[in-house]
Parts: sequence; structure tokens; C-alpha cells
Amino acid sequence: MKSIFLFLLLLSLPVLSGFDFSEHSIPPSEILSGGPPKDGIPAILEPTFIPAKKAHFLKNDDRVLGLVINGESKAYPIKILNWHEIVNDTVGGKKVIVSYCPLCGTGMAFDATIEGKHHTFGVSGLLYKSDVLMYDHQTESLWSQISRKAVTGPRTGTPLKLLPLVHTSFGAWKQEHSNSVVLSSDTGYRRDYDRDPYVSYRKNDRVMFPVGKIDRRYPTKTWIIGIEYLGVTRAYPFPVLSSGPHSFNDRIGSEIVQITYDLSSRSARIQNQAGEDLPTVVAYWFAWTAFHPETEVYQAGVK
Repeated sequence: MKSIFLFLLLLSLPVLSGFDFSEHSIPPSEILSGGPPKDGIPAILEPTFIPAKKAHFLKNDDRVLGLVINGESKAYPIKILNWHEIVNDTVGGKKVIVSYCPLCGTGMAFDATIEGKHHTFGVSGLLYKSDVLMYDHQTESLWSQISRKAVTGPRTGTPLKLLPLVHTSFGAWKQEHSNSVVLSSDTGYRRDYDRDPYVSYRKNDRVMFPVGKIDRRYPTKTWIIGIEYLGVTRAYPFPVLSSGPHSFNDRIGSEIVQITYDLSSRSARIQNQAGEDLPTVVAYWFAWTAFHPETEVYQAGVK
């Protein structure tokens, strides 16, 4: 009886979601509805920007995702991304996807040129391990944000190229990038961007959707900066970084990298020996370990 029920469930999933799961790399039964339907959370396809100094709707301690490509700096306020989750944009001449999952705290930017073709993305309304599943408009494949690859549809298994992104405060970003522009709240949608629908979620330890076994070494919503580099997956918990030193070297694989943590803006970055930012992910502890259960965890003083 249980196997028959599962078979019927798998048959119904493509109909219920509007997506074809016949090709998949994750169990379709673990793909869950987050509540809103496909495009119920509308991605931004034609973003508009204003100079940072004119972004009066932002306070200095508001969180932003900052992106710099070929000398062009842009900031994407979390208070807008809470309501849209995906921005399709061009920065420094490069087509990009800026994504944010409020349930996992993950802000990630990707190269939107995939196998030589420009792709645009929307919000599917579906989740995998509590993380947003994006979909591309060209093939309607589903893409796992944290896994950085397509998990259903014609593009199954295709990777996304992660770009360096900084999760920081608006004040810190504005000070470092005085010529930056900011995603405007004039998005074409009627949303109360001053209202944070996730404020209570961030303040408790609950996880709303199944993620598998939860790693209890840290509270679920502890902030970490995670990196996958040279075959090594490692997490640097913010409580460890905040206790100092706030800038130090660490070895990842065969290379020495520099980790910097700014206490006032609660932001971290990892750079190579040339001083270039490496692609990283700032995330809740539970989200990082759900997708990277074998992750190494940095401990101060432990080599």
C-alpha cells in the first residue's frame, strides 16, 4: 500500500507543481511546496537602480547583498529580496542571477550564461531542504540554490557558476563603495518593503520544513560563512570569528587564504593570496550542513 501511495504521489507531482519531474537528481518526494504557487513570489526581471546616497528607504544597519563585477558595484537590499528572492540583472557587462532564500539566509549570485546561453530565472514556489528552488524560463528546469545545480528537468545536473558576493550592512557597503547603486524599491510591484515577514522566524530556532538530520553542534540559525574550494568544504561560524582575531590566514587544500570578519557590520569574506574575493556562502548553520553534512568546521587555535 505504501509503495502504491508513493507511486501515485510521484505521478501527481508534475501536475500539482506545473513542473516535469521525469528527469531528476533528487527524490521528487522531497520537493515540497513553500506555500506560494509558481511566480507567486515574483522575480524581478527589469530591475531599476538609484545611487546609494539617494537610497533614503534604507538605514545604515539594513542588510544588503553587494556585488562588484568589472568595476561596477551594486547592492541588493534584503528588505526587497524578502519579497522577490531573485533579481535578473547585468553587472559590469555580465548577466547575473542574484538570489536570496529567507528560510536559509542564503544570498548567492550566479553567472546567468549557462553553456553559452543566457538564462533568466523565476521563483518556483517549491523548496528542497528548506531552500528555494529556482526555475529557468528557457527549459523550466528546477535549480537548487545551495547545491548550485539543476535538479529536475532538461538541465538536470548542469552546474551554476557561483560569483563572489558580500552579505553586509548598507552603511558598510556604502562606505566601501561610494559609487555603488542600489536596487530601487520602485520594482513595479506593490509590496510593503518596510515590513519584514521573516522577523519572528529569524529570532527562533525552528526550521519550518524538513531538512534531514540536523547538526546540533551549533544552534540552527547560527550564521556561518561557507566555502567549497580546492576539494575542501569548510564553515567558519560567526561566533568563532567574532571572538577574534578578526583577520587571519587559514590553509584550504594547498593554498593559504585570508578570512576577514567585520564585527560592526557582521560580515565576512574569504580572499586568496592575490587579495581577490573567493565565492562563498553566508548561511544559517542548519542550511549549510543540510547540503554539506561532511563539512569541516573551523575552530580558532585548531590547525
